[in-house]
This record gives sequence, structure tokens and C-alpha cells, in this order.
Amino acid sequence: MEYMERALELAGFAYEKGEVPVGAVVVKKSTGEIIGEGWNLRETEKNALAHAEIMAIDKACRKLGGWRLPDCAIYITLEPCPMCCGGIISARIDDVYFGAYDPKSGSAVSVQQIFELPYNHRPNIIGGVMEEECSRMLSRFFRELRMKKKLLRSADKNQ
Repeated sequence: MEYMERALELAGFAYEKGEVPVGAVVVKKSTGEIIGEGWNLRETEKNALAHAEIMAIDKACRKLGGWRLPDCAIYITLEPCPMCCGGIISARIDDVYFGAYDPKSGSAVSVQQIFELPYNHRPNIIGGVMEEECSRMLSRFFRELRMKKKLLRSADKNQ
């Protein structure tokens, strides 16, 4: 799956910056062209809105010159949160493909089913796309983060 592979590559950029590794790609379905890309930058930009999906949607809107993204799909390495689901609805994106399920804040199917609410737009949802690869990157990131915190606590105790 070419587009999810690109989203994983973008998640790798976030990983390298110490960000939660989530990547997103917006694709114009009729042409197959990637029109927006993003990765998490919340820590880097000190901005709660700097989620991969929001960054990708913003770039796609700028490229197409409008706030509606008809004939578009978004590929995300992690199930979107409530804010990102809202952005997807607002942009009128047709299809949402995501990799890993998020049992803590996933709002497409896991914690909440925002796309099932009676909003004026309901995208198609396809979860579990390259789930193993997406989950593996997230698990590795959080495992390393826990190890760093443990080492820091240990160093603090020894001082």
C-alpha cells in the first residue's frame, strides 16, 4: 500500500525528532497524487494542533485552494483523535485509512465513533491498514521513551 508506506516514512521523521511517530498523507483519488503530507510536530512547535492529520489537511487545502477536499482520501498511521476526526469531517474527505488502532484516544472506532454521529459528512473508514508496521513503530517509540525516563530517574537518584 503505497500511500500508507509514505505515511510510515513521514512518521519516521516525527520519530527522529522525538515526536510520537504519526504520519499522514492526503491523496486526490482521481489522479493518485499526494496533495498533502504531515507528521506530528506538537513538541517541536509547542502547539497542541500540530497533529500529522491537521498538517496534511492544511497543506492539501492550500494546494487545492479551498477548504473542501472532495475526491480525497487520507492515510494515517494511527487512528485519528477527536480533533483530527473533526478536521476530516470539516474538509469533507471521502475515505479514511488508518494503521494502528488507538485504544486511548482513537475516535474513529476505538474510544468513540465520531464518524457515526449525525454530522453533515461521513467518510468511509478502513482501519488496520499495515497495522503491524504502524503499531511496531509506535511501540518501539514508547518503549524507548520509558527507558529514557527510567534512566533519568536512576541518574537523579544517584546524584
